[in-house]
Amino acid sequence: MKPKIFITRKIPNNIVKKLEENCELAMWNSEDTPVPRHILQEKIREVDGLYCLLTDEIDEQMIESAQQLKVISNMAVGFNNIDITAAKANGIIVTNTPDVLTETTADLTFALLMATARRIPEAVDYIKNDQWRTWSPMQLTGRDIHGATLGIIGMGRIGTAVARRALGFNMNIIFHNRNKNLRSVEDLHAAYVSLETLLREADFVCVMVPYTKHTHHLIAERELKMMKRTSILINTSRGGVVDEHALYQVLKEHNIFGAGLDVFAQEPINASHPLVSLPNVVALPHIGSASVQTRHKMAELAAENLICVLEKRQPPYRIV
Repeated sequence: MKPKIFITRKIPNNIVKKLEENCELAMWNSEDTPVPRHILQEKIREVDGLYCLLTDEIDEQMIESAQQLKVISNMAVGFNNIDITAAKANGIIVTNTPDVLTETTADLTFALLMATARRIPEAVDYIKNDQWRTWSPMQLTGRDIHGATLGIIGMGRIGTAVARRALGFNMNIIFHNRNKNLRSVEDLHAAYVSLETLLREADFVCVMVPYTKHTHHLIAERELKMMKRTSILINTSRGGVVDEHALYQVLKEHNIFGAGLDVFAQEPINASHPLVSLPNVVALPHIGSASVQTRHKMAELAAENLICVLEKRQPPYRIV
C-alpha cells in the first residue's frame, strides 16, 4: 500500500501528480485559505506524511495526536511554525526548503530597501491621488542608496546574497552574526561589527535572522533608539524579530526615516494595522520568495523531501 499524505494547501498540479505516483494523498483544495485546525488535526492522525506551509501551526498537541506520522515537510526555509522538540521526541523527521529561494528573497529585500529609501509607493500614490501639480526641489525626497552603509543582521545565505547586490551600489557593508563569517568578509569586503555598532553606523539595517526564542524582539525599543534618525529598517525575516509597537513609536516620532516590512508578528494584516497607517512604512504581504519559478522550486523540493523520508532515504534538507 502507498503511504498516506496530507497537503495543507493547493499546490501546482505537476507536483501533485509526482506525489500521487508515490503516495495516496488528500489535499486542502484552497489557494488562499489555510486549512482549519480541527481538520488538520483530524488528517494528521491518519497520515504518514504531512506537506505543510509556514501558515500551519504544527504544535506539540498536533504532533502528539499523530498516530503514524513519519515526516513533516515544510514548504519554507523557516520552521518556527513547527514544534521541533516535540517532533524529535516522537521520532518525526522535519524538513524545509532552503537555498532555492535565496536569490529571489534577496531580490525582494533589495527592492524593498530601494522602494522605502526613494519613497516609491508614496510617489505612485501621489499621481494616483492627483496630487502632482509641479516639480519642486524637495518634493518626495528620499535617501541615497549608493555609497551608503548597509548593516546586515544575520549573514546567512540570504544576507550574503543581499550583500552581493549592495556591491553594485558601492555600499559599505557591515554585518553582525552569531559567528564571524570570514568568507563574507573576504568575498564582499564586509566588516564584522557588534550589534550596537551596526545599529549606530548603518544607513540601512537589514534583519535577516531566523525567528527563535533567542531572536524574539531582537530589535526592540533599545535597539531602535540606537539607529540614526536618517536610517531605514528592512525586515524580510520573520515579524517576531522586531517589536512592532516600539517600531511604530520611533517611526511616528520620526526617530528613524522609515521601514520596509515584508513580515509581521501576526499574519495576515490589513489596513487597520498601526504600521500600515504610517507614510514612512512600505508594507508587503510576505512575498519574499514570490516568483513563479522559485515557488515551483520550493514545492518540488518539499515533495522530494517528503518522498525521500517515506522511502527511507535521506532527504535533501533535514532539520531533525
